[in-house]
Amino acid sequence: MPIQTKNPATGQVIRTFDALSDPEIDARLQRAIEAFRTYRNVAFAARGRMMNAAARLLEEGRRDYARTMTLEMGKPIGAAVQEVEKCARACRFYAEHAERLLADDPPSEPGRSFVKYQPLGPVLAVMPWNFPFWQVFRFAAPGLMAGNVCVLKHASNVPQCALAIEDVFRRAGFPDGAFQTLLVGSDKVARIIDDPRVAAVTLTGSVEAGRSVAAAAGRRIKKSVLELGGSDPFIVMPSCDLPQTVATAVQARVVNNGQSCIAAKRFIVHERIAGEFERRFVERMRSLKVGDPMDESTDVGPLATEDVLQGLEDQVRRTVEAGARVLCGGKRLDGPGFFYSPTVLADVPKGTPARDEELFGPVATLFRARDIDQAIEIANDTRFGLGASLWSDDERERALFVDRIEAGMAFINGMVASDPRIPFGGVKDSGFGRELSVNGIREFVNIKTVSIYEVARRGIGTD
Repeated sequence: MPIQTKNPATGQVIRTFDALSDPEIDARLQRAIEAFRTYRNVAFAARGRMMNAAARLLEEGRRDYARTMTLEMGKPIGAAVQEVEKCARACRFYAEHAERLLADDPPSEPGRSFVKYQPLGPVLAVMPWNFPFWQVFRFAAPGLMAGNVCVLKHASNVPQCALAIEDVFRRAGFPDGAFQTLLVGSDKVARIIDDPRVAAVTLTGSVEAGRSVAAAAGRRIKKSVLELGGSDPFIVMPSCDLPQTVATAVQARVVNNGQSCIAAKRFIVHERIAGEFERRFVERMRSLKVGDPMDESTDVGPLATEDVLQGLEDQVRRTVEAGARVLCGGKRLDGPGFFYSPTVLADVPKGTPARDEELFGPVATLFRARDIDQAIEIANDTRFGLGASLWSDDERERALFVDRIEAGMAFINGMVASDPRIPFGGVKDSGFGRELSVNGIREFVNIKTVSIYEVARRGIGTD
């Protein structure tokens, strides 16, 4: 895939970049390891001042950064501004709390043993295009505050976002080499992981990309964290507030034009209210405004690339050919750009793409369940396990959901979301490891056990 900015609202190429050569990659990695040797010794207070400066730069430039995101991957401009602001909050969270989160654990016995948390070195981040700022900052803020240095291989369709992030950290005062962007294709990732100067790797992306990165890291016995795809269930029970639940359901499905790993994708509704939920949900999906993502009134913008659009088209086509019903949408929109109509599918057969794969776009699937037990059974009938939400005021249903749902994150009466204060990650084919919170900042540190024994001294020459 060429490294270029292509406006997904028009399909026009705006700017193309040359990929780094192998010698240029080597020079960047050498700069990273040299920066780590000194940066690891920088005090938390100094790291925090630089991280707070990065937050200020983000807030001051929020509109410009948002426009870059929208230009490169089609995110509605209002959501892009919110993404920049969220990055600033993550910077401030780790600037304030990193020292406490990485403080030595108290001794198991006074003066005998304790645990230190020390940085590992240069960490490679292989990041996706769907949240081009947030995905990077939720890795970089804890990583830099822990004393690591960061090497970013961003998605090839968001190069200007990648360079803008590097510029934020440079202007915030982080030393040369502490955060670097590598404009390279995916074919260079294994080589970079293989380099002994790279200590660890984190990836957010597809299951296939995760397998490749994990295998490359495993060959060199390097720590890896994977945040992969999702097919999040959204369970609706009769005790919910139906109007509020429907409104949130639509928002949860079309967030980021439907291109989010934690977007709700499978809506599992109790049969008693399924008809009314379907009517309201389809009506709201039909009413969404699809169009120019730079327009503040747009609800759904284009998909990020032609490949994403074609892939979604193919998934829906094969699912409908197998017997699913289209309640609304079901096709790409005429005209320039990579637009797909908000879509609702029902009666989705097993073994079809809409049931077994992740749908990355504004396509929802509806299922009916006779009770909470069957709803959870349907929810768990997937290879993914990222997030899940339940909409219910029944305490028994809530308890069963929390206990039985196979997901890394379980939300009740709220849509699944990421927050710097709580762990983020999944199980099954949704990956392993955690980002954010104390768990995230401790993923890429050496958890060092220190035990101290006093030597009993015997007197000499006292006979």
